[in-house]
Amino acid sequence: MASLAQPPFMMSANIVRRVHPAMQKSVKTPNTIHMPTFSHSWIKLSPVCCTKLTRWEPSSASYAPTESAGDNFLNKTSNIFETLSSISNDEAPETNSETHTDASNQTKTEFQVLKWPMWLLGPSVLLITGMVPTLWLPLSSIFLGPNIASLLSLVGLDCIYNLGATLFLLMADSCARPKQPEQACKSKPPFSYQFWNMVATVSGFIVPLIMAFGSQKGFLQPQLPFISFAVLLGPYLLLISVQILTEMLTWHWQSPVWLVTPVVYESYRLLQLMRGLKLGTELSAPAWMMHTIRGLVSWWVLILGMQLMRVAWFAGFSARTRKQEPPSADD
Repeated sequence: MASLAQPPFMMSANIVRRVHPAMQKSVKTPNTIHMPTFSHSWIKLSPVCCTKLTRWEPSSASYAPTESAGDNFLNKTSNIFETLSSISNDEAPETNSETHTDASNQTKTEFQVLKWPMWLLGPSVLLITGMVPTLWLPLSSIFLGPNIASLLSLVGLDCIYNLGATLFLLMADSCARPKQPEQACKSKPPFSYQFWNMVATVSGFIVPLIMAFGSQKGFLQPQLPFISFAVLLGPYLLLISVQILTEMLTWHWQSPVWLVTPVVYESYRLLQLMRGLKLGTELSAPAWMMHTIRGLVSWWVLILGMQLMRVAWFAGFSARTRKQEPPSADD
């Protein structure tokens, strides 16, 4: 084999030897083929100038300003890239603001659509869980006398109402929140309201316990058995404890429903006490116990009236505050 070590466009002589078979060893005449060599033959390439572009080459962009454009073409900066970037930066905030406005409007619409059914759904929950079992369910079907089964049946009725009251307060809190979710809503009751409200609630809790303690010690005659006292006023005391806990949580969370929480529980408390008067007649409760229940009914009617007066005062106070505020740009 011959090696090609010469530079390009040069041809060298290649000698190809013929190999004879073994049968012709006697003839030893070497035959060689000489090929002509063209040494140092260079090909000069002349430059080709063409104004036409090939099909795969893109054409260069050109711009010819019209007469209407005048001298205002890219007059912001001397660099075209800086001008284009400034234009895009100016357009981006406008697009983002429009998108944010559309999203907020859509959120407001959806929130308003969900708010309107709560005005009817919340009171309906209170009606179903509170008034229907108490007014239309006969006590004779769940009350079998002064025993544990009767006590558990009455507590079960009050627990059903407590679930309904909790759902109502959650829906009321959702309705009281502002339209825009990003706005903070913190409503803290005054200290005087908290103090007098706790005084009224604790008084209604302690007075029955004092009467029961006096009966057990023999100060009040005739004595009332503990199970009879639990049937008459046990659910009443339990619901007061739940009300105290709920009010403290609404004050801590600064929820707008702190004003209606006592009204929700105190209205049902009147039904509890009226039920206790009816059960006291069936249990042949002593006179001092019946007078105690009547006194509690009068006390809570007074407290409920004061709570409603406070709601009216707060509504007038909010109206005066809103009137003093300057009108906003949205209005």
